[in-house]
Amino acid sequence: MAQDPAWMPRIAAMAVRIEQITSEMNRPEVASNGALIVKLGQELGQLEKFGRPYREYRALTDQAAEMEAILADAASDADLRSLAEAELPEIQAKRTAFVELLQAKLVTGEESAVNSIILEIRAGTGGDEAALFAGDLVTMYSNYAARKGYKTEVMSVSESELGGIREAILNITGDEVYLNFAYEGGGHRVQRVPTTETQGRIHTSLATVAVLPEPDEVQVEIDWSKDVLEHVSAAGGPGGQNVNKVASAIKLEHIPTGITVSMRDERSQHKNRARARRVMMSRVFEHYQRAAHAKLSSERKSMIGSGDRSDRIRTYNFPQNRVTDHRIGKDIFDIPRVLSGDIDEFVRELRAWDVRMRLDAMAGEPVGA
Repeated sequence: MAQDPAWMPRIAAMAVRIEQITSEMNRPEVASNGALIVKLGQELGQLEKFGRPYREYRALTDQAAEMEAILADAASDADLRSLAEAELPEIQAKRTAFVELLQAKLVTGEESAVNSIILEIRAGTGGDEAALFAGDLVTMYSNYAARKGYKTEVMSVSESELGGIREAILNITGDEVYLNFAYEGGGHRVQRVPTTETQGRIHTSLATVAVLPEPDEVQVEIDWSKDVLEHVSAAGGPGGQNVNKVASAIKLEHIPTGITVSMRDERSQHKNRARARRVMMSRVFEHYQRAAHAKLSSERKSMIGSGDRSDRIRTYNFPQNRVTDHRIGKDIFDIPRVLSGDIDEFVRELRAWDVRMRLDAMAGEPVGA
């Protein structure tokens, strides 16, 4: 019988914790504490992503052991031996599939728990054409989010004169949303003939994407009165007298990091401030997360790229109808399909490759690490 992988005790410990939480939630004093019930329920929901496949894995392991015992016993019934010979390969294959599933969940556990992201898309080199391409990316990601059943909120958008987008900030929420968007951060290059080009020349333009997990307030501490400078001004731009004259635009500056956020889309100063703070929290959280994981930066870059906007991760070549992901060397010859939001093939292969790389990095790591 194949042995449990060296990392399986980590999953077993989660199964024990599931039983503990279930027992706690059934206690009257806990059941009457709404805040505690919500907290335990959230923890249980995350652990059950491991618990369900782990229980299936254990059941299949027991079944395989029974079949192997029958085959090893020379005195066992002939019909039982025949049945065991027929069923064992299928059981072993299913068991292997659950091992692979649990491996993937183990190495992406933190990311899979993030159910809200801030997605920032900006036009880069290329002027109006870059802004038009940034607009294409906004549409692509909005459609992809809809395909996955996620909710999208447009927090801020700045349009160009030709109808493109210079900058857009979206909030996307849903189960495992960060895990599905995490590989999109970086530079996206487009090669095509712009609509404004009269001589048919191909231009190369760039748009950048940042994917930031939106943290809970308990995950990042910001003293809004001491750590942040707030500037209030008239919003300006289209929208009538109220937008132009009322001091509703907000600019926040985080003193410790120098990170700034501006928000002017809403007529309400209160709404702009609330949105600016959410974006600020995500950017500050990412800043400190990057610092905390600096020692792993070279390793992560070799896996899926750092997510820095300076990293060119994908090229959209219109003359060849080809989209190339440079991290895994994958081509898809169907630009309209990709830009319509069908990027599942890229995401699936990037996730699989990332898992393999992380598992290699985990090899030999102590169980308690």
